[in-house]
Amino acid sequence: MYKFEVYKDKAGEFRFRFKASNGESMFSSEGYKAKASALSAIESIKKNVPDATVDDQTKATV
Repeated sequence: MYKFEVYKDKAGEFRFRFKASNGESMFSSEGYKAKASALSAIESIKKNVPDATVDDQTKATV
């Protein structure tokens, strides 16, 4: 099962990581001073991900 994990880093900021069903971390966030801000970012991702586009910046320009 996919999940978000919220944790505090060594600097005391709140961060989250998104884990795949196999337990591997897929991505992590920037640091947030407030836990509420980290949770808000998670909710934003959950709400907006279906509409996200892919910006492939490896394409060669002609």
